Amino acid sequence: MRYAQGGGLTDERRAFRGKLRLEAAERFVQGEENAVIAHDLRVSEPFPCAQQNRR
Repeated sequence: MRYAQGGGLTDERRAFRGKLRLEAAERFVQGEENAVIAHDLRVSEPFPCAQQNRR
C-alpha cells in the first residue's frame, strides 16, 4: 500500500530519498553491483525477488 504523502516523510526527506534513488539508478545502468551501490549509499540491498522484477 502506498501513502498519499510519501509515508509521512517531510519534503526535505523525500527530496533526499529521491536523489539517492536517481544516483542508484545511474549506477545500476553503468553495471555496478547492488552490494557496492548499497554500501556506498549506506542503504540495504533489495531482496533477491525485488531484483528479478527490475530485470
